[in-house]
Amino acid sequence: MLKNRLIEELENYFAKDKTRINHALKVTEYAEKLIKIFKEKYPDKSLNEQVIIYSAVLHDIGIKNSELKYDSSAGHYQEIEGPPVAREIMESLNIDFDMMDEIAEIIAHHHTPGKVSSNNFKLLYDADWLVNLPDNYNLENKNNEEIEELIEKVFICEIGKELARKEFLASN
Repeated sequence: MLKNRLIEELENYFAKDKTRINHALKVTEYAEKLIKIFKEKYPDKSLNEQVIIYSAVLHDIGIKNSELKYDSSAGHYQEIEGPPVAREIMESLNIDFDMMDEIAEIIAHHHTPGKVSSNNFKLLYDADWLVNLPDNYNLENKNNEEIEELIEKVFICEIGKELARKEFLASN
């Protein structure tokens, strides 16, 4: 697996932008947790660990160009700008063409669920939300019922919801 090489490329690309690098690393960590849970819970269902992990590392790679071109880091700009940068990085590492296509497709839709419905996409999407939920929704000012409603609304697979509950709901 080329995960460490991709992380090096990510770090080189974002240089001193530790916030972006740390976000990608946290999403990757959650993606790995979700993969483990998925494999235990659904041993007969398919997923591609490399696609998920590589997508996690590279999912926000379009932010830099989005900010340069559009003066915005909005998700739809990331979805436009991310795939070409990700492809360039993956080509430099000789990643398999079919895998590269799927990763680029995931990156191109990682803020818009429904357009890609693979298990690979769902796990990446939920891993990203596991990192983003606390900040995007100011969870420290919400009660368990409000957090549960958010989890149901935001996450798209049951294992993502289960992990979110473990992470964010206060024990009674």
